[in-house]
Amino acid sequence: MLTLKCELGLLDEGWERELADLAEGASLDAELDPPEHRDIARRLAEESVVLLANDGVLPLDGDLRRLAVVGPLADDPLGMLGCYSFPRHVGVRHPDLPPGVQIPTLAGALRAELPGAEITVLPGCGVDDAEDDDAGDGDVAAAVEAVRDAQVCVLALGDRSGMFGRGTSGEGCDAETLALPGRQAELAAAVLATGTPTVIVVVSGRPYGLGAVADRAAAVLQAFFPGEEGATALAGVVAGRVEPSGRLPVSVPRRSGGQPGTYLHARLGGRSDVSSVDPTPLYAFGHGLTWTTFSYSSLTVVADGADTSGEPTSVPTEGSARVAVTVRNTGERAGTEVVQLYLSDPVASVVRPVRWLAGWARVRLDPGGSARVEFTVHADRTSFTGRDLRRVVEPGRIGVEVGPSSADLPLRGAFVLEGPERALGPDRVMNVPVTVTLL
Repeated sequence: MLTLKCELGLLDEGWERELADLAEGASLDAELDPPEHRDIARRLAEESVVLLANDGVLPLDGDLRRLAVVGPLADDPLGMLGCYSFPRHVGVRHPDLPPGVQIPTLAGALRAELPGAEITVLPGCGVDDAEDDDAGDGDVAAAVEAVRDAQVCVLALGDRSGMFGRGTSGEGCDAETLALPGRQAELAAAVLATGTPTVIVVVSGRPYGLGAVADRAAAVLQAFFPGEEGATALAGVVAGRVEPSGRLPVSVPRRSGGQPGTYLHARLGGRSDVSSVDPTPLYAFGHGLTWTTFSYSSLTVVADGADTSGEPTSVPTEGSARVAVTVRNTGERAGTEVVQLYLSDPVASVVRPVRWLAGWARVRLDPGGSARVEFTVHADRTSFTGRDLRRVVEPGRIGVEVGPSSADLPLRGAFVLEGPERALGPDRVMNVPVTVTLL
């Protein structure tokens, strides 16, 4: 931010006078939302939407005639924006002014994607209506009636971003539970009870416990405040124009109190006999579906510079290992797989997570296509803060797991770090280079 302020001249002598000129009405020759910026926003949104579940209802049939789009975020353009966006941060104090940029709504974007469908739009409830608000019963009933008359329902749930208590998510907008805000769970239960195939779309700033509704939905999509092109991206996925390729950066819990919320837990932090609570998430860190399927095979782990692999491979504590797998598209459509590499350190001087993400690669493959994906893992990527508060690399066995998510790792191997313990400084290796070779 300081660099940007320097480039804009805000730290130059006389900047106060320039601001005063602007305040007096001087024109500011700047285009705030040029086409190239919207192209980036569209790509970010499309690649970040996560398809959590799908029983085959998505993408929607092009012959669909009657669609109900209900929920508090069905027709709210600002529902796509986080609390640091200008319309949510400052614009809420000036409700008489327009947002300043074009922000499609989910309902509007679906109308554009499905021009042949009759689309009925109803909110059903507000984002955070009081659960005992009897005045909203009619809104829920009207939404349910619209869903009964539709072939498919898109149910848009989630958050209203805001600052310091003005939203359900955002800076200073904390939550005591991961239950859907307000009456949204009630609305979802009523909609799902109709039997109409329902696609749940969650647009939020945090993951919510979806176990009570997701298991009865035909499909579930998650987007974390996807921005000005978010509705277009979501509608594109629903209609099949956009290929879903996002993966969860957090776990989605099954219940509103499911803990721990991170996959980076110690062995006893997961499901075990020492607790009556099962914290296993509904959708794990790294999870995400596409329109196709992929297989993993031929894991190799070798010391960098070596041609052959022992069992397990020996790597110096200042060296690197090369981890390679073959990924194949086993479906009938092209798709993008996010290949994920996880490491583990089962015996260390301090308690370590069961596994941690070390590297990943986005790989797009045609049907039947395959690629060889190779990660170069420096020993520094196994380091941790020891008991004496130094960052260290310890010798010992390091587990290797590769797959499509932290809960789906079909390939497993290991390498052994050999040599002296090393203390690391700020120049430690932080990245894991990856190469993708189409076969």
